[in-house]
Amino acid sequence: MKRCPECGRNYNDDSMSFCLDDGAELLFGPASMDEPATAILHSTSAPGEAPTRAQIHLTDQTAVLPASTSDIAPQLRGFDKRLLAAPFLLAIIILGGFFGYRYITPAKQIESIAMMPFENRNSDADTEYLSDGLAESVMNRLSQLPDLKVSPTSSVFRYKGKDTDPQVIATELGVDAVMTGRITQRGENLTINVNLVDARVNKLLWGEQYERKLSELLTTQREIVAEIVSKLQLKLSGESEQKLAKKYTDNNEAYQLYLQGRYHWNKRQIPEFEKAIVFFKQAIEKDPNYALAYSGLADTYTLFPDYGDFRPKEYLPQGKQAALKALELDPNLAEAHTSLAQIIMFSDYDFAGAEKSFKRAIELNPNYATAHHWYSRLLSFSGRHDEAIREITKAVELDPFSLAINGSMGLQLQLAGRFDEALLQNKKVNELLPNEAAFHSFNYYVYAAQGKYGQAAEEDLLAAKATKDFKPENITKLKEAYEKGGWDGLGRMWQEITIKELNAKQAKDPNGYVKAMDFAWAYALGKDKDKTIEYLNKAYDERDLNLTQLKVENTWDFVRDDPRFKELVKRVGIPE
Repeated sequence: MKRCPECGRNYNDDSMSFCLDDGAELLFGPASMDEPATAILHSTSAPGEAPTRAQIHLTDQTAVLPASTSDIAPQLRGFDKRLLAAPFLLAIIILGGFFGYRYITPAKQIESIAMMPFENRNSDADTEYLSDGLAESVMNRLSQLPDLKVSPTSSVFRYKGKDTDPQVIATELGVDAVMTGRITQRGENLTINVNLVDARVNKLLWGEQYERKLSELLTTQREIVAEIVSKLQLKLSGESEQKLAKKYTDNNEAYQLYLQGRYHWNKRQIPEFEKAIVFFKQAIEKDPNYALAYSGLADTYTLFPDYGDFRPKEYLPQGKQAALKALELDPNLAEAHTSLAQIIMFSDYDFAGAEKSFKRAIELNPNYATAHHWYSRLLSFSGRHDEAIREITKAVELDPFSLAINGSMGLQLQLAGRFDEALLQNKKVNELLPNEAAFHSFNYYVYAAQGKYGQAAEEDLLAAKATKDFKPENITKLKEAYEKGGWDGLGRMWQEITIKELNAKQAKDPNGYVKAMDFAWAYALGKDKDKTIEYLNKAYDERDLNLTQLKVENTWDFVRDDPRFKELVKRVGIPE
């Protein structure tokens, strides 16, 4: 048995290290005998008798209940002695109820947790992947449990490097418990400290220090997950137990390389994507059966065309190949199903196949915010707006501080015709990451979709002024064009400016990639039907990702009844 030296609470579970009430380190055997005198419950039964109801006896620091009533004043001799005992019996009931509630009644089950990025005590960028990656891998493990909400990377990493109180974090993220940690590396030696706090009552549930070798990182990650599940007292189904026990790789080097790949992938920049590909490939070399590494590779290839001028026909097939390999190795990997769904929707224009893969991913991991997010886009682009809003709302609930998810929600609200909500959502996104140009640009699209062209033009000019490297003379041209020609005049000037810039870009690098979709948008602003449809067909040949929005985006309203446009929508495979 263990006992708390501070409050005196006993624990039969010898595996516990800290008191659940005050966080003091537990000791074996009785606590100090110098504790303040307290009420003592004892039995009055003689040896061999069945114990009678406990009665209270107080120490010499308080009043003592007399053994008899012989010294009571004569005027009280006829008083019913049962009434005299009533206050003490009432005290026993109250104390018993208090301690029974506090120590016997189980606390409400913890249903949500936030895993903070581990503090890197080395202050070394080369080891940053360890602190970030270890926390993220523990997070991903726990997110497999259907009854536990785990705040994802994009929500918790906003606290990185900040000294934030766990209760504040819990309130902002809407979670019950918060885990914090720090990691120190000295050569091949690691010191990992972790603490798990029930933020509802600000109590330490568990704390541990691990002294490990770098080669034991993978094993340590599994130990931490097991300890968290134990301390949260989660009731696991057989399926959940299998998910937690699942070993994605037994190769510690491959695991570290995978962590480095995800570390760079999370930065969402082209140079970082290039580094991520190198690390994922090295992880695969160490363990050719590492499905998660193939999934990371698929995610990286998929994002290249989204973040820069990269040909989709070159990168998306590589992403598809990696996703299929991941699923061949592990058919139940939710991340791989999500990656494949995204690719076949944007590259193969296979909406039915993509929806099937998205649903399978969500079935495997209902807490995977990215699956809900990307699935909502398919529903939105198909015109199934109510379903789309439900999915994107679920994604925001799971990952409330994700810029990508919150931005997507604003677009989907606009496409659904819920314009006031879309404008409010745009304000929320701007609060997460202030960006004046993006803020005004999104407002422009909302007002334009409503036909509020005066407000749209105003937002358009504000966005242009806030855009880096946008030429002042072009802002003057746009303003004069609107004053003279109204909304259509503004559109024609935008076409002129944009086409000139795209042609200059192409001339500078004849072998470079300039998106046909950029030309299509420019000609659409000037309401040039023939050129718009010409470049939309070229964009189809390039497998441009944005063609999936043809059915719902108001940019194309002026050509929507053209038979050539209808044929293109049919070829893209957007459901009727």
